[in-house]
Amino acid sequence: MRAEGERPRRSSRPARQPRGPARLVLRFALAGSVIAAAVALYVAYGVRRSPAPRAASSSVHQQGPSTTTAGPSTTRTSPAPSTTTTAGPGTLPQTTVMPSATSRQFHSVMADLWNGVVRDQVSVAMPAFFPLGAYLQLKAIPDPQEDWRARLVGQFALDVAAAHALLGTQATKAALIAVDVPTQYAHWVTPGTCYNSIGYYEVPNARIVYRINGAIRSFGIASMISWRGQWYVVHLGAVLRATTGPGEVDDPATGPGTPAYSSTC
Repeated sequence: MRAEGERPRRSSRPARQPRGPARLVLRFALAGSVIAAAVALYVAYGVRRSPAPRAASSSVHQQGPSTTTAGPSTTRTSPAPSTTTTAGPGTLPQTTVMPSATSRQFHSVMADLWNGVVRDQVSVAMPAFFPLGAYLQLKAIPDPQEDWRARLVGQFALDVAAAHALLGTQATKAALIAVDVPTQYAHWVTPGTCYNSIGYYEVPNARIVYRINGAIRSFGIASMISWRGQWYVVHLGAVLRATTGPGEVDDPATGPGTPAYSSTC
């Protein structure tokens, strides 16, 4: 996860190659009230983990039959209560626990993300987004709160709107099938990388698989990072982009698509 003005971290691992249909870029004018509403309605969350054996792939299933590996199913169409604890995870210290892509918490926040895309309401999707409290602990930059609010949440709002536009006029009839997480690509980002003061796990290019008008389609989650053993979206449409600009959809595809490795932080 890079702060404003950071230089991309170089890796000996191969960079992500273009795949699938060309990336869809849609422009949206984001009113200041959208970001303000997202921050006002935001409920803090958090995560972290220790190196653990990596599985080949995990998925969370929502509605309808699935062609991916089995997992718990949910038909919830509105956000569930975010937490039963008195302190949000983002207010607690990081851990080194590898996140699960089959946990109840992961299913819940991915359902929130999907519902936010379907409704074009970033506030509904915010439980899936990396918590502010965690970002304040993580980032060694002059004003991490403003960077989180203006840059990260602002870009997230644009990308939610872009994904909603991808669904088109039949958005409310689209059904989430699975969120496939390529855990074989999850890697630990060490402290000091990309202006981060503490470490975390990062996984690129999970796939949101859905059915619309009888067809299976998908798009990516550019980057998720961990806080206290949970995955959170930090970049939905793209990791690197202009500070202000259009919303993006990560590799939209016909069919479930194929996650690809990319070296990000």
